[in-house]
Amino acid sequence: MTEEEKIKAGVLFCPGEPELVAIKLRTHNLNLEYNLTREDETEKREAILRQMLGQMGEGVFIQGPVAFHYGKHTSIGNNAFINFNFTVQDDAEVTIGADCSFGPNVTIVTPLHPMVASERKLMRNAAGEKKHMCYAKPVHIGSGCWFGANVTVCPGVTIGDGCVIGAGSVVTRDIPAGSLAAGVPARVIRPITEADSMRHKPDILADNSVIEE
Repeated sequence: MTEEEKIKAGVLFCPGEPELVAIKLRTHNLNLEYNLTREDETEKREAILRQMLGQMGEGVFIQGPVAFHYGKHTSIGNNAFINFNFTVQDDAEVTIGADCSFGPNVTIVTPLHPMVASERKLMRNAAGEKKHMCYAKPVHIGSGCWFGANVTVCPGVTIGDGCVIGAGSVVTRDIPAGSLAAGVPARVIRPITEADSMRHKPDILADNSVIEE
């Protein structure tokens, strides 16, 4: 298998192999280009993101600065809003559904390292060569989710549609659709229901109105 195939298979791979280093170098340079753009350089920004990401829908806004590791392993759906300092260590696949919103300093990570220190340093590959190796697990985020500031999503996590993740949370396990979750580690606090509608908060709703579906 190639190193990319090993990543997808969820087995140990060597992040220092030339094929992976080349992908990361290209993406890191594109990160830098994006982070040097002005907010109103919309066409330039979109062009850079489309070069960098595996897939990106329409109406995506990423404030920047950003830090994608591979870039090509990340897919972002339509109308995502992503605030300052978004970090995606997408060794494995990262998918983000449509209509998601991310507060500042959200981090998504997929790589994992051996627990034993000597194994983190070096292991032998199939050819008997000593290599630094790790493995990775994908992250999947559904549509219509809202992430508060400083949320970290850990490897292998799936978050269902319509979830709210409270600020500062560390998500280490799957979160079912329609849930409010928060904490370190994050846990489901309760389901999100009609009782959470802005209809029931007239002091905040003021002279606005909820769109009837």
